[in-house]
Parts: sequence; C-alpha cells; structure tokens
Amino acid sequence: MDLRIALYQPDIAGNTGTILRMAACLGIAIDLIEPAGFDVSDRALKRAGMDYLEMAALTRHIDFDRFEDWRQSEGRRLVLLSTKATLPYTDFRFQAGDVVMVGRESAGVPGHVHDLAFERLIIPMRGGGRSLNVALSAAMVAGEAMRQLG
Repeated sequence: MDLRIALYQPDIAGNTGTILRMAACLGIAIDLIEPAGFDVSDRALKRAGMDYLEMAALTRHIDFDRFEDWRQSEGRRLVLLSTKATLPYTDFRFQAGDVVMVGRESAGVPGHVHDLAFERLIIPMRGGGRSLNVALSAAMVAGEAMRQLG
C-alpha cells in the first residue's frame, strides 16, 4: 500500500493543481473530497494541473462519508495536517498506506474529521505565521513520509 494525499474540499484550484503535479511526479495518489470551492470538471483540473493531470492518480469522492467508507474498507490510517495539532510531522512514524489529509485553505476540516484522524500533525513554525500554503505543506510532509518509507 502506498502513501496517499487527501484534499478535503479544496478552495483554490491552483493549489490543487500544484499538489496534483507534485503527486504525479513523485508517484503519490490523490484523493479529492468534494464539494470543492471551484469547478472540478476534467477541463478545470487540467488547466490547474497542466499536462500533469494525465499522469496523476486521482480519485474523486463525492463527499467525506464516501471517502471515509473507502478509507476504512482499505484499512488505511488518516493522518491530518492541522494548525491545532501538537505533534511535529518529523516526529511521526509514517506507514505504507497512510492517507495524509490537508484541509480547506479557508477553514481546515470540521471537528468530526479531526476526531476520526489516527494522528494530527503540525509543521512547526518559528516566524510567527499561522500556517503555510496547503500545497507547500503537503509537499513537505509527503517528502518526510517518503524519506521514512524509503
């Protein structure tokens, strides 16, 4: 089982495109949980992900409940990136099959999604900022997970 990245109801097409491009280049599958804050037609995603969309392993889920049913049936751990977490992502032991979830750019994820997560991870910041760009966060954590998993 390979690492996956889940996008919870993304707001910004450009961030989704950036994550799709990164995932395509690194061989990471993406789960896009709808509804999104932009048009998620193949044409719109192609524009956001440029020519990398054809290379991306993208699965669309019509809502969080369908995603959660799929995740549980696969026996995959949900690892949530959150500004409310206390465990640094570099201190977590990733496993093959983990699904790393990033929340909406505007609102993160709701409480019930936080409660379902196996673990909640934070990217420690020293500069006083509230959060990093969601695509940058996904890339940093995916890189660490890939390093650990070899």
